[in-house]
Amino acid sequence: MATAQARARHGSYLFQRAGSSNWYVKLRSPGKRVEVSLGTSDKLAAEHKAGPLVTAHKAALLAARPRVEQTWRPALEPGRLHAAPDGGQILATEKELHYIGHNGAVIRTEPNGGTAFQLVGGPLNVHTLAEAFIAADFGSGSAKRPTCATKSGDDTYLETYLKHANVTGDKEREARDMWALYKTLTDNKPLKNATRDDGRLLVAHLRGDDPEHPKVKAATVKKKIGWLSAAVNLAIKEKKLEFNPFSGLVSKKTLADDSDHRKPLSDADIVTCKAKIDALDDAGRPVLDDADRLLFRLLAATGMREGEAYQINGEETEEGVRFVVVGSKTDASLRRVPLPADVLPFLRDPIKGPLFAADTANRFADATIKRLANRASKRLMSFLRNDCGILDADKVVHSTRHRAQDRLRRAACPKPIRQELLGHDTVTIGEGYGEGHPVPMLKEWIDKIGF
Repeated sequence: MATAQARARHGSYLFQRAGSSNWYVKLRSPGKRVEVSLGTSDKLAAEHKAGPLVTAHKAALLAARPRVEQTWRPALEPGRLHAAPDGGQILATEKELHYIGHNGAVIRTEPNGGTAFQLVGGPLNVHTLAEAFIAADFGSGSAKRPTCATKSGDDTYLETYLKHANVTGDKEREARDMWALYKTLTDNKPLKNATRDDGRLLVAHLRGDDPEHPKVKAATVKKKIGWLSAAVNLAIKEKKLEFNPFSGLVSKKTLADDSDHRKPLSDADIVTCKAKIDALDDAGRPVLDDADRLLFRLLAATGMREGEAYQINGEETEEGVRFVVVGSKTDASLRRVPLPADVLPFLRDPIKGPLFAADTANRFADATIKRLANRASKRLMSFLRNDCGILDADKVVHSTRHRAQDRLRRAACPKPIRQELLGHDTVTIGEGYGEGHPVPMLKEWIDKIGF
């Protein structure tokens, strides 16, 4: 019988183990080897599934290489008062030294230290150190090194906005990171002199060099740059600035073109899924358990997101029509979703409590829902790829949502009702049930999606 080595060429990441038809990916790094089953005997499908793993593995190896990085080295320990040679005091911050006279007034301010270089990564030896110095063009002066982001008067615009809008936690860190990135990319260019080209530097940096496979999605870029745009807008409103270089950098067309790059599941795909959803594997076990079968039917027949399905905690009725409430109040997606005709036979009893139960005390915390939804998505992806044979990389579980949108358009469903059913771009029920279309009317349209 052929060995694993005999069934994979030297240097290849893919191989098959003896006695197994499935392909595996092997990833090696110093002192460690990882082997992961790709769950398919189709080599093309295996290569597609292995791609992200290999890319991430190479990126990790590259990040671990020794390199020279620029840093700031303070001359005096920040956050302390130090004795000055003339008998006064020096207040040291991270980047500045404030000399304080005997009367308590600040006499002058100087930089606290300066730019330094440090070696990071490993393992370090003569050869890797030489490569790191050459890569950094250390001491040659032929390449322009980035300038450290330093404090300036423009920082007050961001600080004022963060305080004004009460931005804290992860959002505050994201806003500060974007501001630091702008200053680094533009060599601390003052905002009063900034142009839209300076703003486009941020977009280009975040998106990367490959327009077909951007590092960051357009919607995420818009959100990140939005912090700077909001801060400048506030400064403009207060007559401190006149122009916003960050406004409107991501067009609606870019957002539309970059919205997941997903295709809807076709009618033929759905026929295949329906034929396979109750199938058994080679060991006589269902390919999907009861909960995942119900989840897939619900996603296909409603177009709701995986995470929204995990929010369901009971049902209500309006004029005899059963419905659930899903979505988030913060992104205008909170809405009533009637239970479709193709799902009701699998929900004979009224929903009381979580529809998809989980062994966790904090069942409806955002982080818990996200984790459960991600796990379910992986199981359903395996169902699509391995059991249904849907190998198109642009067709994923979320494609059920794109299909729902297309089915409603094909049925000539009015746009306001489509938005309400799918939680798109409009406030639906808000804080109560006083807004939106009647549930019986929504039920007539959601049944047009079908499964």
